[in-house]
Amino acid sequence: MSVPYETTAYEPPESPESPEEHLMQLLGRALNSFELPDETIRQLDCALAHDGALHSAHHSAGLHRETYRHTWLLADGSAVTLWELVHNTTPGGEPQHEVYVDEEELRTATARLALPPDTPDFELPVQVQLSPAPAPRHSYVPDASADHARRLLRRAENPDRPGADLAARLATASGHQITQAFGGPGRARSARIGFSLYEHAFLLRDGAEVSLWEVEHTATPDGRHMCEVYASEDTARRAMERRAAQVSQ
Repeated sequence: MSVPYETTAYEPPESPESPEEHLMQLLGRALNSFELPDETIRQLDCALAHDGALHSAHHSAGLHRETYRHTWLLADGSAVTLWELVHNTTPGGEPQHEVYVDEEELRTATARLALPPDTPDFELPVQVQLSPAPAPRHSYVPDASADHARRLLRRAENPDRPGADLAARLATASGHQITQAFGGPGRARSARIGFSLYEHAFLLRDGAEVSLWEVEHTATPDGRHMCEVYASEDTARRAMERRAAQVSQ
């Protein structure tokens, strides 16, 4: 987006990799970060993703002011927003940073700035808006989720279970939910044969959602209970049908 004049406005540093780094950089440069509520900081300590954008700007006679909106996605699907105010107090002076939890506080702080009253605000022609974060598909429980994924894959007996790449991704799981999926194979007629299908849904640290599909059954030569794990529901259901066909022969 081009601006119709040259400025020496503050330019944010290159984006760090993690939400925690975004937060630490913001708090480190804000002069009033100690005023933020402790509850807000506790919420952001477990954020899964961050997005930020320029919200508005004003430049006049060597003075400037920009406001940035920083939003973090939390594990429960909610979001927390902080507002960053960047300005200089003298023409060409070093930028100062302040951070606020809501727009009302931001407006109060902005009104204190000594910008010339005879020059209008410069607002972006199209206000930059954050894309709304998609709501998670499940209600996740943050309870040793990475360890749950590891134990699930360890007890899977099928040779085509998910491999090391998916296991590495699941090591970053911050929440999980287990639900039973109904509707089993139609070929198993014996009373001793049973099938159950479970979805183990995981919320990863980057906000992605990954599911493992667990098939529990007794379609074994000696009726022993067996656990198989697959990366998709279709693959899991096809495996159930194969097992059912084998014991029906």
